[in-house]
Amino acid sequence: MSRSPALSPAAPTAPAPSLSGTLSSVTVLGLGPMGRALAAALLRAGRPTTVWNRTPGKAAELVARGAVLAATAAEAVAASPLTLVCVLDYDAVHAVVGPAAEALRGRTLVNLTAGSPARARAAALRAAELGIDYLDGAIMVPVAAIGGPAALVLYSGPQAVYEAHRGALAQLGGTAVHLGADPGRAAGHEVALLDIFWTAMSGIVHGFALAAAEGVTAPDLLPYARGIGGLLPGIIDGFAGQIAAGRYPGEDSSLLSAATAMAHVLDAAAQHGLDTGVLTAAHALARRAVDAGHGGDGFARLAEVIGERAA
Repeated sequence: MSRSPALSPAAPTAPAPSLSGTLSSVTVLGLGPMGRALAAALLRAGRPTTVWNRTPGKAAELVARGAVLAATAAEAVAASPLTLVCVLDYDAVHAVVGPAAEALRGRTLVNLTAGSPARARAAALRAAELGIDYLDGAIMVPVAAIGGPAALVLYSGPQAVYEAHRGALAQLGGTAVHLGADPGRAAGHEVALLDIFWTAMSGIVHGFALAAAEGVTAPDLLPYARGIGGLLPGIIDGFAGQIAAGRYPGEDSSLLSAATAMAHVLDAAAQHGLDTGVLTAAHALARRAVDAGHGGDGFARLAEVIGERAA
């Protein structure tokens, strides 16, 4: 799974022991890079860990470190009160968990697979019908951060279920945040944050491509690109306040000026035959706002324009 960088992590919470004084076991279904990282973090914390993967051969290192490899998903689920599933998508979740549904009855499933809020809510509803406690989670860091202080995982679903397994979840590292009972809320945060991340990533690589077309090497552009990136935290803070207040001052930089600047970039890119799909879409959105009479407003006004379009 591919995730965005961490967001202001805090110190990890100490794990909670079981009533017997020993740590309860956790099962991890799915041993792609992120699944292996989750299992490894649990093992480092001394948590008994059972693992299973549809494709054999990915558990050897984890088994060498103390994990138990189950023969089937149902066997893996039966080994623990808590199961984490982290696979490619929700279709894969259903393929993995479906045959183990009876074994999961009366236990907890935490789905750490990326997906839409609607699919998270549907999965929670199906889990409830099967007698399975369900939390949806969003991992907001790359694989390398799992188990360390920079890890950030967002959860949503019943508060009591989260609290019952808070100790084990804390062992994934960094900061764990419960966002509320709505099972789609973690995914709602995730898709919005990944929207920011991947749109920004697209702009970065396009900027380097445009620079190269003009004979500017990546090392030459680098210090100035970093400067542009350094502007973003303050802009994000300002936009959040403006959007919350519904006021979009444009005295310093208006939508009309932004649309004009985008047009200059598009013209330069077109002269080199570069793909301009992403910026063309952004420019069209800005022009639509200008044509609707918002040209004197600030750029954050586009959040409302996008919302009106969706409605």
